[in-house]
Order: sequence, then structure tokens, then C-alpha cells
Amino acid sequence: MNAMNAQLPDQHGRIKRKLRISLTDRCNFRCTYCMPEHPAWLPRAQLLSGPELLRLAGLFVDQGITQIRLTGGEPLLRPDLMAVVDQLQDLKSRGLKRISMTTNASRMAPVASRLVQAGIDDFNVSLDAIDGDTFARMTGRGIAPVLKGIAALQDAGAPVKINAVVVRGQNEHQVLPLLQWCMQRGLSLRYIEYMPLDAPGHWQRQNVVGEDDILAAIGAAHTVEKLPRGPDPASPYLVDGHFPMGIISTVTHPFCASCDRLRITATGELYTCLFSRTGTPLGASLRAGDDDPAIVHLLRRAVWNKEPGYASTPGPVERPLLMHAMGG
Repeated sequence: MNAMNAQLPDQHGRIKRKLRISLTDRCNFRCTYCMPEHPAWLPRAQLLSGPELLRLAGLFVDQGITQIRLTGGEPLLRPDLMAVVDQLQDLKSRGLKRISMTTNASRMAPVASRLVQAGIDDFNVSLDAIDGDTFARMTGRGIAPVLKGIAALQDAGAPVKINAVVVRGQNEHQVLPLLQWCMQRGLSLRYIEYMPLDAPGHWQRQNVVGEDDILAAIGAAHTVEKLPRGPDPASPYLVDGHFPMGIISTVTHPFCASCDRLRITATGELYTCLFSRTGTPLGASLRAGDDDPAIVHLLRRAVWNKEPGYASTPGPVERPLLMHAMGG
């Protein structure tokens, strides 16, 4: 099969087109729903090197992946980030169409224009509150560098989407202020339900602010129109007839039937689902000297055997890998 026409299906008829690559498990934030209080970072030698990462990315593109999203931890903590971004551009001749990044933006201001010029097509920025005190309680850090980073991205002409995880008892009062702040600045916004992906025993169902709760809060001050659902994980809405807003409601309204995503951890493990209990060690296979056909066989078999998703087995995931190492 020609690489430009390749497809990567699973046994449930879903075609994979998007790959999230974690560049590092390290993060300079301590978000309560993502990080343990005292994280233990992986030894740097265990992380994929630049050439290893690019080799794996190329194999996925050859199998039909058209969009790559760089994640972390915090991807801006990766020392060779610029070199990785530069070299990923070469994959556009092999079928890659888009390179994106998810970031907390706290270190973005000095490098925003360079990343845009290097070829990052769009950015998702995590911003769970616009109130500084609430933000600090949830992240353990100040909000000012994040706001500067977002402004720098906008000044550089980059499309920016704000991601806000809503946790009951922590920031549900920020649903409307975040919406109004984003509307004023022309920033698209996605709310995300609190998912059971943090430290074992930490997540509680009653702390989930569901899609219906978020809509009720917004509907008290704005008109909200539901739009037709596409392959994107967010349920799309139009606020006041013009502002696009989405809600990723994994817990209350799972979108597993249309999932087209895969994930590679910073060590090269392939997770076919955010809630998979185990991964496929492609990085270890690569370091063991396996050739490209052998690695492709492993990845295609893993994708074909992908689970139905969270909808079929809801609840917390028991595994040593936490959210900050998975890449979201």
C-alpha cells in the first residue's frame, strides 16, 4: 500500500489518523488532577532520543497518521524541542498534514514566534481558571507567565485553543469567567470533564462536573446551540450565535465510537487508548535493534486490538503510568 494512502484500522472499524507524542514526563506545574504530590521523573536515558522519536513518528505517518500533537509533561521542557519540530516537518512529504502542541504556556512567551515559524500549526493551552488564586491552588504556580505565553502565541498569529479541566469544589465557579475571557480575546475554548487518570484512589465520581452541569452554568447567561457531532472528542456548541465552544465529556457522554487517536509515551510505549492498562513497547523494540517492518507489525497489531474504550469499562485505571507521563 502506498504510504500516502495507508490506513490504520482497529477491529471496531475506527481508523487512526492522530498521534500524540509525549516529549517528556517532566512538568513544571503540579496540577491536582494530573500530578502526584511528589513525582518521580524517569531517568533521561530512558526517554526517546530525537532520532528515535522521529523514526517512530515516521513509521506511524507511513501507516496513515496525518496529525501529530506534541505533549508532555510539558513539551517546552524538552531541550532539543526546536530540532524535533524542525525535523518533523520532513514528514509532511510522507503524508503528515498537521503538527500541534499542547502546553501550559508558562515558558512560551520567549519562544512562541520561533515555534510558529518552525511549523507548529496550532496550540492547545491548559488554563483551568482565569482567577489567579484559583489557578495557583490547582497548579501550584502563578498565572501571569501563562497569560503572557497565550498573548505571545496570538501575537505570532498562531491558532490557540484553551483547555479547561473542571473539578467540583475547585474551579466550577470559573466556567463563566473563562468563557467570557476567551470570547473577549477570540480564543476557542474546550471544557474537559475530570477523568479518572490521576493517582490511584484519588479520583471520585462526585467531583466530576458533567457536560449538562457546564451547559446549565453557561445557559444562565448566554444562548447555547448544539452543533452536529464530528470525529473531534469535544461535543461542539455555538455560544451567542458566534463563539465556538466544546465539551469533552468522557465520563458522562463517552465518544469512544469515533476515536481516531493513539499515544506514544516519552519512553516509546504505544497506548491505543487513554484508559489502556498496558502499552506496547515500541521504543524497547527499536532499541533492541528490530527493523522497521518488525516495529510496524507490533504497532499495527496493537492498534487492531484496541479496546472499545472507556464506555465499555468506565472507572479508574489501575496502572503505574499517571496522566503526566501519558501525554493527555
